[in-house]
Amino acid sequence: MSSVQRPLAGEVLVHHLGQDEGMIDAALMERSGRSARTLVKEGPLRLTMMGLSGGGSLATHRAEGPVSIHVLKGSVEFLAQGQTYPLGAGDVVVFGAGVEHSATSRDGAVILLTVVQDTA
Repeated sequence: MSSVQRPLAGEVLVHHLGQDEGMIDAALMERSGRSARTLVKEGPLRLTMMGLSGGGSLATHRAEGPVSIHVLKGSVEFLAQGQTYPLGAGDVVVFGAGVEHSATSRDGAVILLTVVQDTA
């Protein structure tokens, strides 16, 4: 479903993450190792569901604002500031603004990414 057919902003938004997971593009995930779908785009807040295939990764990057990552399914390993953070379903990691991090998933994962963008 395209963002044209679903609201990304509003006074009240309800997401059923089990259903939202179905919006992850499996073919794209197979080709590139990952696929993501923005769920909320309200002011500085971004909420994105991302799937990583087995062997999928995210190169080192950073966000201007703070980031939280909640693992919904599977497992993923984050690397930040020289330390490795292995996470499984139900775990959350929070990175402060500007903290560089990368991720890999050996067996695949679905994560919920929350970013507060710098509005300055």
